[in-house]
Amino acid sequence: MKSKKTNLLIVLTALVSSLLLVSSSFVFAAPKVATSGSETPRNSKNDNNKGQLNAASHRSTVANFVQNLLFVADRNTSGSETNNGIGDQVRVIAQEQNEDKDVVANEIEQIENRNPIKTFLIGSDYKNLGALRSGMVKTRNHIDQLKRLVDEATTGEDVAALQDQIKVLEEEQTKINDFITANEEKFSLFGWFAKLFNK
Repeated sequence: MKSKKTNLLIVLTALVSSLLLVSSSFVFAAPKVATSGSETPRNSKNDNNKGQLNAASHRSTVANFVQNLLFVADRNTSGSETNNGIGDQVRVIAQEQNEDKDVVANEIEQIENRNPIKTFLIGSDYKNLGALRSGMVKTRNHIDQLKRLVDEATTGEDVAALQDQIKVLEEEQTKINDFITANEEKFSLFGWFAKLFNK
């Protein structure tokens, strides 16, 4: 009985070792391909293509979103009751998104900067990917709140401004979702094992 366990352990060790040897050439060769020629840095705006997202573009997009929402909020809190008080509600949404933007950007940076060998062996940064998904739920709630506020807005200008910002936030949500999916689908030898501890 003990010899069968020992033989199985030897076979598994040999299999893992051979997989690591074969795959190590792939892992170490990948950065050479990426650094050839005159290319832009890893965190450049070109990374937004094909489901990619970078932290700087997220911060910029959300900062513009917040600024535009605060403009609508200021216009609707001039002491007039004709705007159904949407200014204060819009301001709260803008402030919450502003507070979340750096948190989300930091999570994106940690996922982007993860060691490729670590990713190959145990998979993507599932902890930060999970945190991004949780943040998406909060943002989805903000989008739903903004859609309700569109119905309460009393001027065409406010309706158009809110609809524009809803579209901006929805597009950013799509980018984040694509980023999460692309990173969750990265191949790894023992990713299935790492996922067990991040559920």
